[in-house]
Amino acid sequence: METITNVISFLPALTKAMPLTLLLTATAGIFGLVIGTLTALARLSKYRLLAWPAFAFTFAFRGTPLLVQIYLIYYGLGQVLPGTWVRHSFLWPYLRDGLWYAIAALSLNQASYNAEVIRGAIQAIPRGQIEAALSVGMRRWTILRRVTLPQAFRHCMPVLTSDLIILLKTTSLASTITILEVMGTARMLQRQSLLIFEPLIAAGIIYFAVVFILTRIMNVVEFRMTRYRAARA
Repeated sequence: METITNVISFLPALTKAMPLTLLLTATAGIFGLVIGTLTALARLSKYRLLAWPAFAFTFAFRGTPLLVQIYLIYYGLGQVLPGTWVRHSFLWPYLRDGLWYAIAALSLNQASYNAEVIRGAIQAIPRGQIEAALSVGMRRWTILRRVTLPQAFRHCMPVLTSDLIILLKTTSLASTITILEVMGTARMLQRQSLLIFEPLIAAGIIYFAVVFILTRIMNVVEFRMTRYRAARA
């Protein structure tokens, strides 16, 4: 009974930390989608100057742990930037905060996975549709904007939804660079209360509730984007 009481007592503090977790998720999710889309297009380019750097980027970020990337970006840039002009610029009050390094690491990691998903979705579009668009006089950019990308996003929406949920949970790694999101707050509560399991259980409850809500929201978005399939069936 005491354990349950302790878990309940930790929930308000962890709930207050949830907006920061959602900020990390939303920001990294948006940047990851934009960078991932551009990287996917570069991967599909016939120009090696674009294709090879995009391949190297996805290979490097998908082949190394996210925690290592966070440490390299946070401690690496944290040592380099103070010795440059950035230290005396208006950017320094922002760049000395670990939040921006966490966003950068999460965004780049998410982009590397999104790039491969979107690349596969683009390649799955029938070649006949592209040829039909070219035959009626559409330009390449118009075809990409009105034919290729809309269909690609519809095809890969379930995977992108799953990756977003995974991103929400991996934001807990931001606590390793002193960011007090849900997991960081749980660790702080462990030190303050000298309790190990109760703060973690409370954090798990918070994550579970948010993941459940996010899943329901994304299911609605996915249904609206793919409802033409149900109408066709």
